[in-house]
Amino acid sequence: MATLNDSFLADLDELSDNEDDLQEEDNDNAEQMEEDIDGDLADIEALNYDDLDSVSKLQKSQRFADIIMKVENALEKGSENSSQAIVLEDDPEYQLIVDCNALSVDIENEIVIIHNFIRDKYRLKFPELESLVHHPIDYARVVKKIGNEVDLTLVDLEGLLPSAIIMVVSVTASTTSGKPLPEDVLQKTIDACDRALALDSAKKNVLDFVESRMGYIAPNLSAIVGSAVAAKLMGTAGGLSALAKMPACNVQLLGAKRKNLAGFSTATSQFRVGYIEQTEIFQGTPPSLKMRACRLLAAKSTLAARVDSTRGDPTGKTGRTFRADIQKKIEKWQEPPPAKQPKPLPVPDSEPKKKRGGRRLRKMKERYAITDMRKLANRMQFGIPEESSLGDGLGEGYGMLGQAGSGKLRVSAGQSRLAAKVAKKFKGRDYGTGGATSGLTSSLAFTPVQGIELSNPQANQLGGGTQSTYFSETGTFSKIKRP
Repeated sequence: MATLNDSFLADLDELSDNEDDLQEEDNDNAEQMEEDIDGDLADIEALNYDDLDSVSKLQKSQRFADIIMKVENALEKGSENSSQAIVLEDDPEYQLIVDCNALSVDIENEIVIIHNFIRDKYRLKFPELESLVHHPIDYARVVKKIGNEVDLTLVDLEGLLPSAIIMVVSVTASTTSGKPLPEDVLQKTIDACDRALALDSAKKNVLDFVESRMGYIAPNLSAIVGSAVAAKLMGTAGGLSALAKMPACNVQLLGAKRKNLAGFSTATSQFRVGYIEQTEIFQGTPPSLKMRACRLLAAKSTLAARVDSTRGDPTGKTGRTFRADIQKKIEKWQEPPPAKQPKPLPVPDSEPKKKRGGRRLRKMKERYAITDMRKLANRMQFGIPEESSLGDGLGEGYGMLGQAGSGKLRVSAGQSRLAAKVAKKFKGRDYGTGGATSGLTSSLAFTPVQGIELSNPQANQLGGGTQSTYFSETGTFSKIKRP
């Protein structure tokens, strides 16, 4: 029979076998990952980054050529309203618009790739330019315009960049550490700039076509933001369905560019605003309300895109209703606050009062009336510190009590009429002890002649008692009844 120690040893052997199996599996996985990484590195090294065609392949693809040709033919024919009976997904024109939206997204990605290629090549000439000009198309135009020129005062950048950025670029170029590029590298950089500008031009044609068909594809969205902005929103989002699934906070950021203020103030700059800032409603809104209007436009545009994606209202009435609501709200924001109306006096009560006046009420007021001393204690004379119970302003203040110039020589606590009446009422009453002698009386008297002498404290009572009956001047003889 196996003991407890043998069972423990068997469990430990099983655990060690499992650990060996896990280590072998980890080693196999690590070897596979290393092989994958080596394969990826080999693929990356196989790419020739000096050749633009190996990096940018969209412009030479068959899909790009077909869509661009269809778009050009459609623009030449003009806008044609498709039959409303056809389902939107089955309409060939709608399918072309969906392809155009997808192509515009691919063009954006391709422009970013070409921008990275240009930046890597031109960094040897002007490394600070990429931090000053962020937009890829603007960067490509500036690089093509400058070329290998060292003195930027000879290069006219007017119309390509804002005047403030042109000034910063000129000053930075005078202190740059870059060197002129070789002719072959410069030629590749210029070709990349031309390709980026050509892709941007193709993208504009695609957006123009989508804009011309927005009245049929998204009538409600076009009624709110306009056909141009609606086409840009759809192209950036990747289609009407993608735009309908997007939250309003992200719709507000579609098309937003990173702005370089070059050290200037940020007080007048608009942040977190994309294509919506190009709408007519946004442009006509006061600067203090533009951010609120932008959020409202983004919310209503999202609702309109969801209506259009389900073909809920092909006539565009919902979009026009949303636009009217937006304009009413913005007008409401601009209204001045209502003036404060004078508050009228309350209507006098015609009902009789519950508490009537009279003698009892007057007596109660006299009983709880404030005294003259309390009135003076509650007052303070201007420019004269009051006295207090503890001194130095501590304790209870005395106000004008005892101060000169108060108008009175002294304040006497006069007896009220109620207290005088009560004292008069109880004056005649005898509250004696019924003939008992007080315990504090003494039989010793101090006289100036004999000093201390013994006296009877009840002598007056005895003299005025029985003796006054017989020997008083006013008393008479009593009549004794005889039997």
